Amino acid sequence: MMCMGLAAIDGTIVSTAVPQIVGDLGGFSVFSWLFSGYLLTVTVTLPVYGKLSDTLGRKPVLIVGIVLFLIGSLLCALAWNMASLIAFRIVQGLGGGALQGTVQTIAADLYPLKERPRIQARLSTVWAVSAVAGPAVGGLLAAYADWRWIFLINLPLGAVTLWLIIRYLHEPGRTGTGAGSPKGVGRTGTGAGSPDRSRRTRTGTGTGTPAAARPRIDWPGALTVFGAGAALLTALVQGGVGWPWLSAPSLTLLAAGAVLLALTVVIERRAADPMLPGWVWRRRPIAAVNLALGALGLLMIAPTVFLPTYAQSVLGLDPISAGFVLSAMTLSWPITAALSSRLYTRIGFRQTAIIGIALAALILAAFPLLPYPAEPWQPALIMLLLGGALGLFQLPLIVGVQATVGWSERGTATASILFYRQIGQSLGAALFGAVANAVLTARLGGAGDLDSVSHTLEDSASLTAEAADRLRRAVDTAVDHVYVGAAGAAVLALLVLVFLAPRHFPVIDEEAEEAERPAG
Repeated sequence: MMCMGLAAIDGTIVSTAVPQIVGDLGGFSVFSWLFSGYLLTVTVTLPVYGKLSDTLGRKPVLIVGIVLFLIGSLLCALAWNMASLIAFRIVQGLGGGALQGTVQTIAADLYPLKERPRIQARLSTVWAVSAVAGPAVGGLLAAYADWRWIFLINLPLGAVTLWLIIRYLHEPGRTGTGAGSPKGVGRTGTGAGSPDRSRRTRTGTGTGTPAAARPRIDWPGALTVFGAGAALLTALVQGGVGWPWLSAPSLTLLAAGAVLLALTVVIERRAADPMLPGWVWRRRPIAAVNLALGALGLLMIAPTVFLPTYAQSVLGLDPISAGFVLSAMTLSWPITAALSSRLYTRIGFRQTAIIGIALAALILAAFPLLPYPAEPWQPALIMLLLGGALGLFQLPLIVGVQATVGWSERGTATASILFYRQIGQSLGAALFGAVANAVLTARLGGAGDLDSVSHTLEDSASLTAEAADRLRRAVDTAVDHVYVGAAGAAVLALLVLVFLAPRHFPVIDEEAEEAERPAG
């Protein structure tokens, strides 16, 4: 939980200190890369660290991640200009990618299936607390100390975390399984069972690698995965924001990403133990969950990015109050996630997730029905209900996928679903940003974007009452369209679960899994 807290709070704690950072270091035109650089690095390293944790073990990957994160934090505190700070945030991201996926995998390693919802709910609580506390702590440190303490505060917390991991995390020895499925753990069909199908299956027939053999790491695949992801995600994040979509930078990045992606496919098809193994997409539960959580990342852009703007520009709330409207979602999400096991043990992972995402689609579609201007409690209630629905959706899918794979595949499978959720967020930011700006342009009768309109409304003293109301109504309409799009993403996730996900997840026998992991 402390490892997860380091990664979670770092995504939000910087936001409220941006004015002080820009005032000290300059670089206003590129400050958004303080967030984009970190998140992009976390995203593209997730599959790499997932495979490494299956190859080398969770503990060494987690230790390296913490060390990289702390080195990046120290360097950020010593930054002398915006360019150096962005570069050091990328170093932080290299560590953050190891923390996010590996912690989720360790939670599944340490606890049996019936206890995982409780543990995963606690990890969700870490994210919820970070979403609320991060901006507040960042603002306090920037106002009453110095913005550099935002990064220095990670050092003592990270040191304690590192000591606890080194001292108390003990991994059993790993058996050699070679590329592909672990020996002794197979996949089964559907039938009766709770929460889903579970039985011991025949021993695998592949050529195992002796336990003492030195693990082979697909470094060429790792480099091309990193390069392709970085190029394509940068094009998505900056396209239409830093430069036009059809400009030379966008086209160059998209072309480079396509070439590297093709090269990745060639390398991975020839690799003995590929960084992105093909079984991730050949198995229906994992492939369906990848797509469903990609749609989740897409729809999450509506509340996390556009709701604060709506609360400040349309409802006239200050930033702290706007944050509380959003935080309502983080209150209900861990609660329903923790309770979801009572449902999926009766009806299964897929059915529980279908209920959650169907409710989420209805709740998102209800947002445009709010009156203008709405009372603050109304969007807060929408977010409270949305968090409850998504808690029923996300956690059963993560636990379900982890339950279908053995130890030697769990890191790759977990990183895969987290990776596609992050990809969905990047696509959502680009897509819904374009939707919002197009609506504003149409409503205001000319060129306009959400950021410029929001800044104009912040200085509403220079506007007439009629002009200010016109801008607020335009923002309200733009955010309504984004929520309709988010409801469409929820429907997409629902269709994926209904038509692609198997009715029963092929849960492995936990005794068979333990046989794969001899005592340390």
